[in-house]
Amino acid sequence: MKSSSSVTSSHTMYESDNDQDYPLYTMSSAKTTHNLHQSVLVIGSGAAGLVTAQTLITDGFTNVYIFSKDSHPGGVWEHNKVYSGVFINNLYGDYRFSSMEMPRHPSRDPKNNRLSAEDMQFYFEKFTETYLRDRISYETEVLNIRRPKPPFDSDPPNWIVKYRKKGKKGMREMGFHRIILCTGGCHKPRIPSAFSPSAVKASGFLGPVIHSSDFRAKLDTIFAAVQPSDHHRSMQPNSRPDPYLPDPPSAEDHRAGSNSDENDGGGVVVVIGGGMSSTTQLSSRIRRSRILGVLSPHSELRTPLERFLHKTWLGSRTVRGIFDMASSYSFKSFQIPPNSPLRLSQEPFWSLRVNDEVCRRGNSFHVLVNEGKIHIEAPAKAVEFGEDGRSIVLNDGRVIRADAIVLATGYESSWTDLFDVQTINQVGLGKYPPQYVSLDAYDQEWKGYMSLKNPPPAPAVNQQWMSCIYRGIVPAKNILKRDLAINGAVFSTNNGYVFETTAHWISSYFLEDSFLQLPAGIKEAVQSTELVIFNFGAGPSTPTISFGIWVYVMVKLGQEEMR
Repeated sequence: MKSSSSVTSSHTMYESDNDQDYPLYTMSSAKTTHNLHQSVLVIGSGAAGLVTAQTLITDGFTNVYIFSKDSHPGGVWEHNKVYSGVFINNLYGDYRFSSMEMPRHPSRDPKNNRLSAEDMQFYFEKFTETYLRDRISYETEVLNIRRPKPPFDSDPPNWIVKYRKKGKKGMREMGFHRIILCTGGCHKPRIPSAFSPSAVKASGFLGPVIHSSDFRAKLDTIFAAVQPSDHHRSMQPNSRPDPYLPDPPSAEDHRAGSNSDENDGGGVVVVIGGGMSSTTQLSSRIRRSRILGVLSPHSELRTPLERFLHKTWLGSRTVRGIFDMASSYSFKSFQIPPNSPLRLSQEPFWSLRVNDEVCRRGNSFHVLVNEGKIHIEAPAKAVEFGEDGRSIVLNDGRVIRADAIVLATGYESSWTDLFDVQTINQVGLGKYPPQYVSLDAYDQEWKGYMSLKNPPPAPAVNQQWMSCIYRGIVPAKNILKRDLAINGAVFSTNNGYVFETTAHWISSYFLEDSFLQLPAGIKEAVQSTELVIFNFGAGPSTPTISFGIWVYVMVKLGQEEMR
């Protein structure tokens, strides 16, 4: 999300008259206008969007629309984005929905338990063909979402959506009663200003500069600019390296992919993310178990084992020891030398970016680094282009030659493009400082958690601005209106399960099912949300969002009395 100063002019969500949301209906009437014929727009055709639309249709919603900017289903795993060599942190058959088993990809090696990008693409296309055929408007870009302005018609929609269809002139508008944002966290590329298109043009850099989101589409461009590794024997300024990747937490498969087959070469990587691996594949039973969920702290410790692990000295030593041992064994399994920059990674217990390598592969990123086919500069940061049009400058002044640059710098929120500033303030999607939480509140919430001793440094609580989204699903400020929800904005180790559970929660929320337990009002929703932001006094670093999937889902199921 962009800086909160560009989103809101106030330090609270309630004080500005200009941010007052128009009451399209009274709160009492809102409880009676949830009939299944009201229109619902799902934005996005990734995993979250697909299962959300399918769940609503199954539950009886008769007027469900899906707008997608892509030309095929799948989101991150869409046809034009995947390429050979990409693997994800799930076992084969795990990343799926309950209504459809994962069919085996025709070219899949039956001995490989790891899930590939091709598997995901294949599954989501089959899922769409089975449940959502002819329901998705592809190549339809949503440009703006806003409230209608008074005077209202007799039955106004709650939202006006401006959109544009590829190949057609002009823009169109359409009204909807409810909207579900399923644009995910990998939709809008985050491009540092020093490497923006305007900066590229001003610098006179001669090679291609692309974001990793365009890696598949621009492979030919990259390989045309970069010679195989035989053309360079060192990484001196006069040599010719492979693509430069400034930020690797989301980039390991890009790096390995760009250095495989006939195109193996060297690259420059600045920051190294954590990882887990072994010399052999662990059994599916272990990898599908809840062990990581139990080892990760949560505000609700439901079993004696969890209370022992997180609230006793011996248990906390056990938890941290297991994580440390797993990290150490991972380095050992890849034969990472003690002085290798690959060891410059955050502790897995505190990290959101722990990559599950499953087991060592011959063409994996770590192996290619050890073989010298990928060169790493770390710790370092790229700050600008070099003056010769063929290099970049690091923060320590070193100049690195580069024929092509791949910006694996992650993504940022797409919401600031979909909503104008006023609407973002109205519904509470902006970033705000905590209003009800203090250091004392955090201390009380996590009092007695021995496993959370000695966290990494974090900003002061009053500097930890955040989007206040209840359960990661509904903007707390808008919770009583029941016309806006989000699916796909929660970190987890099993997205299929979390997305589907969230879809059922949203359906019950829109239907106003009596068994769905919600806060009594906006203030209570904000208070609850701020307390459930799992930063344990450690800022954005948290093990629970990453591994505590089962507890998170059980809380949601508990709200629906489905546990």
